[in-house]
Amino acid sequence: YSAIAAYAAPRGILLADTKMEFGVDPRGELVLGDECFTPDCSRYWPADSYEVGREQDSYDKQYLRNYLLSIGFDKKTPLRLPEEVIANTAEKYVHIFKLLTGHEPLL
Repeated sequence: YSAIAAYAAPRGILLADTKMEFGVDPRGELVLGDECFTPDCSRYWPADSYEVGREQDSYDKQYLRNYLLSIGFDKKTPLRLPEEVIANTAEKYVHIFKLLTGHEPLL
């Protein structure tokens, strides 16, 4: 976490938190069980707009979460996301990729 947060900071990004999932393989070795530091499992905030005590602007899936909360999604009923929500979410993921890597993603 510290290394990624330090990498992101000079690029104007705060790594607010992240989730890592680990397991043990058949030999008893610790293994990383899922992706890490992606916008799906981490929260990235623009440092220049960070303010204590308020919901932060973000470059991650928080936009999608907020949309689902706004429509009262019950996490059970399948739904089709509006194209605008899909496009806006993808735009956030592409933007953080470019900020962190300095490159356009291969889509």
